[in-house]
Amino acid sequence: MRLTAILCSVALTISAAPGAGQPLPAEPVIRPGPVGAAAGTGPWPAIAEGRADAPGYTLYRPLVPRRAPLPLVLWGNGGCRDNGLGASHFLREIASHGYIVIANGNPRREEPADQAAGPTPPQPPSTPRPPPNPASPPADDETSVAQLLGAIDWAAAANARAGDALRRRIDLRRIAVMGHSCGGLQALAAGADPRIRTVMAFASGVYNRPSGGRSRVAIAKEDLRRLHTPVAYILGGPGDIAYSNGMDDFARIDHVPVFAGNLPVGHGGTFRVANGGDWARVAVAWLDWQLKADAGGRAWFAGPHCRLCTTFGWSVQRKQFSQVP
Repeated sequence: MRLTAILCSVALTISAAPGAGQPLPAEPVIRPGPVGAAAGTGPWPAIAEGRADAPGYTLYRPLVPRRAPLPLVLWGNGGCRDNGLGASHFLREIASHGYIVIANGNPRREEPADQAAGPTPPQPPSTPRPPPNPASPPADDETSVAQLLGAIDWAAAANARAGDALRRRIDLRRIAVMGHSCGGLQALAAGADPRIRTVMAFASGVYNRPSGGRSRVAIAKEDLRRLHTPVAYILGGPGDIAYSNGMDDFARIDHVPVFAGNLPVGHGGTFRVANGGDWARVAVAWLDWQLKADAGGRAWFAGPHCRLCTTFGWSVQRKQFSQVP
């Protein structure tokens, strides 16, 4: 009787949870200007900011502009949400290492950093959730792949605009696209664009079962053939809801270099940890290798004794790496 009551309570909680039926009201957009303090462990502490001339985006850049043009990183949010501050700790960290980051989504809400996260112990199976009601199709995503790629055009305009703080500060020949969960699907879809130099998908992967998730990103397994750059999947281990999708993508990709790294932290990863935690360190190393040809970044992923190959908690798989310098 007690177990029945608990299960009924769980079912009621799920049916009433945000996203199970009706979407939450949108948070208000923060006025243009810097959001929070400069942060990051890199040489150039970075700020988040909204710009009046960039509706629908949140920008991350070093507080003190650098003379040399910086590579550009595009970011898709978890849930494809319209909140460019959803991974703010992670994205400030990346920008502090010498990158311009443009996140899909207006600057709406920033959560405080959590305590440091590490590998999580195995968890008992959770109570299964009821299947979605077929009479209630998923709502449209709040952001899109077209919006993500549109940030390149905005960056090109800012790069050429007299008086802009970003004038001649962005290297449009070095562009990466990344994202988390639904935003990772956006990144994989955007990765077909010839302007992209590398792709990173965090806790993401094309659905093994078509229309098997809530995302509306138009990408199927066969679209992986359109990727033309090195690709990295960073997953949260078997407890990550995207684990099987991401590892299936890895198994299918046989034409470009592809990396799969797993750290058992679950689907949420380490985005909320101060300075983005382990996933931010891995992201910086991959970007440094792919966009800056940095030997130190390469050492994290390549070679028989790569740094992640020998780091506690991580499991690593690689293919086609002979194609990468």
